[in-house]
Amino acid sequence: MASKTTCRPTSCTSCPHTRHAAPHTAQLVLPAPTHTSFVRELLPRHIADPAPRLLYSYAHAATGFAARLTARQAAHLETQPSIAAVVRDKVYQLHTTFSSDFLNLSPSFGLQAESNSAVDAVFRIRSRALALATLLIVRPCVGAKMFYRGYEAKYGSIDERMQTKSPLDTLVMLSRMPTSLVLPMGLPRPKSTAPGARIAMYKVCWAYPISECTTTDILAALDEAIADSVDVISISIGSPHDTILSEATSTAGFNAVRKGIVVVGSAGNDGAESTVCNIAPWVLTVGASSMNRQFPGVVVLGNDQTFVGTSLYPGNPYDSMRPLVHGYSAGSPYCEIGKLNGKIVAGKIVLCEAGGGPKDVEKGVAVDMAGGYGYVDEYVITTAHLIPGTAVPHAAGEQILQYMNTVPYPVGKILFYGTVVGSSPSAPRVVSFSSRGPSTNALEILKPDLIAPGVNILAAWTDANSPTESAVDPRHVMFNIVSGTSMACPHVSGIATLLKKARPSWSPEMIMSALMTTAYGTDNAGDDIKDMATRMAAGPFELGAGHVYPNRALDPGLVYDAGMDDYLDFLCGVGYSEKQIDGVFNKDGSVTNCSTRERTGSGNLNRPSFSVYAGAYGESIILRRTVRNVGSNVNAVYTFHLSSPPGTEVSVSPGKLVFDAMHQTRTYKIRIQSTAPYGFFTKYTYGWIAWSDGVHRVRSPIAVTWPSQRAAVSTMIYQLH
Repeated sequence: MASKTTCRPTSCTSCPHTRHAAPHTAQLVLPAPTHTSFVRELLPRHIADPAPRLLYSYAHAATGFAARLTARQAAHLETQPSIAAVVRDKVYQLHTTFSSDFLNLSPSFGLQAESNSAVDAVFRIRSRALALATLLIVRPCVGAKMFYRGYEAKYGSIDERMQTKSPLDTLVMLSRMPTSLVLPMGLPRPKSTAPGARIAMYKVCWAYPISECTTTDILAALDEAIADSVDVISISIGSPHDTILSEATSTAGFNAVRKGIVVVGSAGNDGAESTVCNIAPWVLTVGASSMNRQFPGVVVLGNDQTFVGTSLYPGNPYDSMRPLVHGYSAGSPYCEIGKLNGKIVAGKIVLCEAGGGPKDVEKGVAVDMAGGYGYVDEYVITTAHLIPGTAVPHAAGEQILQYMNTVPYPVGKILFYGTVVGSSPSAPRVVSFSSRGPSTNALEILKPDLIAPGVNILAAWTDANSPTESAVDPRHVMFNIVSGTSMACPHVSGIATLLKKARPSWSPEMIMSALMTTAYGTDNAGDDIKDMATRMAAGPFELGAGHVYPNRALDPGLVYDAGMDDYLDFLCGVGYSEKQIDGVFNKDGSVTNCSTRERTGSGNLNRPSFSVYAGAYGESIILRRTVRNVGSNVNAVYTFHLSSPPGTEVSVSPGKLVFDAMHQTRTYKIRIQSTAPYGFFTKYTYGWIAWSDGVHRVRSPIAVTWPSQRAAVSTMIYQLH
C-alpha cells in the first residue's frame, strides 16, 4: 500500500526549469532526506519492517511525501499529531486543425493578435506519450519530465520494450515526420490554439500492463509544474467520485492557483448524470462539444434510402451495389474474429451489431478474414477502418436491418466523402460521452464550467500504438483523430494561455470568469445548443456557462474574482475540519479557525454561476456576488436581465451597478424563491441572469435542483462517504 502524509502518494522523474532551459534528459527527483528520517522515527520498532520506501517529497503542490507502507504502518502514522492525513494511493483514467477555425482564432485579430499568440507563455500538459490535441509543438518544448514511481510501485517496472519512458523520444520522432505522412483524410495543416506558447510536458500515465495514472505520480508532476512557474496547467485526468479534498488535481490545483497559475481540467467521459470530474471551484472544468466538421461514410440501400455514418476510411464517393448480410446470419452478430462463415460473407457488406467485445477495427478484420468486402457497425465512433467500413446510429442500423428482412436480395454500398465542413447537422452540440453534473460531492458548485471542441480532433499520437489501439491493427501514425474531454480541455488551456498573456494582471479566477460569462449558448442555426444524448436543449449541468468564445473573453466587462479567504470560508462552510483544511491547503503554516470565519456555504462562493436547492413553496434562497469592472467603459452602468428557472421567481438587488473607475467592485444579491406548488416533480430547472451596459453582456447560468432529486443525490453522497 502506497500512502502519503498530507496528500496523496507519488512517483516521478524530472528535468530542467521550464522558463529558462531547453529540453534535455529528465533527472530523478529524490525524496527529501528529512522525510525519510521523519518516517523512521515515527514508526515503532515492532512495525518498522519492511522499511518504508519513500517515493516523493512534495513542497509546492502539497506539504508532505509519498511512501510505500504496510497497512499497519499507515494506520500508525495516521494517529500521529504531526501527520495531517494519510491517504491511500488511487488510480485515475485519461479522458481521452480545424478546431481553431471553429473557435474563430486568427493571428490577425482578436485574442491571438492581442496576446501575440502567447509568445513565451509556458503551458503545462500531462501526457501518455503524447496527447497534445490542437496545441501542437510549434515552438520548442522547454521541458519534458516523467513520473512513474507510483505506477511501478503498483505494477512493477515499466517494460520499455512496450513503451518509452521519456516523452522526448516521441517528440524527436514527431519532429522528423513529414507532414504528408501524418495528416489523414485530406486535412489541411493543423493550426495551434496558442502558437507562441512553449510547452512543458509532465508524463504521468502509462499504457502497459494497464492504462492508468496514479495519484502519487500526478501530484509529483503538479508539484514540479508549480516549481517550474508554468502559466497554465492542463490536466485531462479525473475520477467522478472524488471529494474536493481527495482529488489530486483539486488539492494541488489550489496551491497552483494561489501562485497565479490557471488550472484547467477535463469533465470526464462517463456521460451519465453526476459523473463530472475535477469539481473544485478553482479548477476550470471543460466538457466536450461537437464541431461542424464530419467524416461521412454514407450507406445507400437498394431502395435509395440513405444513412449518414462516420468513417476515416480513405475510400471514395463512387462504388457499386453489393449484397448485404447480417452478422447474425453468418455466425456472429457482433462480427467476432474467426466466427463468420466465409461462404456466406464472401464479397458482401456485413451489418454488425454494437457491442459484443470486438473493437470496430477488429470487426473489419473479422469480415476481411472471412472474405467480406466491407461492413456497417451500429456503434457510432469515428474509426480509421482497415477495410471499407462505417458506423451508423443504432436507429439507422435498425432501418437497414428492416430493409434487409423485407427484400429477397438486399444490396447496398458505402460512399466515402473525406472531410466535410458545413452547417448540417447543427453545431456545437454537447456530445453524449461528456460527463454531466451535478456533482454529488459539491452540490452547489455548478460543473462543468464550459464546453469546447472534443470530437474528432486531430491530435499528436504515439507510434508505440496503432491509431485504433487494437492489436490487429499494424499501422503506426504520428497524428490521429481522437475524441474525448481530454481533447476539449487543451483547447481551453490554450485559450487561457492567450488570455493570461494578453491580461497579465488578471488572477486565475478572473480568467475563468471572463471565459464563462462570455460563453455562448446557441448553435450555428440560432437555436439552443442541443444535448446529443437527449436531442433536447442542453442545460447548465451539461454545458456549464456555454461554449467557449475566445475573442469575446478579452473584454468581458465585469469579472468575478475570489481569493484565499473566500476559499477558506467555502471549505469551512461545507463542513471540512480545520485539520483537513490546514493539512491540505494552508502551506504557510497558519492555522484555520472556522469558528471565526464566515460560513457562507458553497452557494455563496464568488463564482460566475449559481446552483441551488429549491426550498418548499414560498421559501427563498439569497446568494451574494461581487463583480469587478474591467471593461472598456470605465464609467459604466449595468442593468440586469434574467430568465427565472421554471418553478421559481428570481429577483436581484440592487437593480443597477454603477461604476466610475476601472477595477472598482460592486456587490449584488440574488433571491431565488420557490413558487412551485407541492408535488412539483422535476429533477432540475434552469435559467440565467445577465448584466449589461449596452456593450458587454455578463451572463451567468442558474440551476435549481428540486426536492425529489435532492433526496436521491443526498443518498448517493451518504453511500460514497
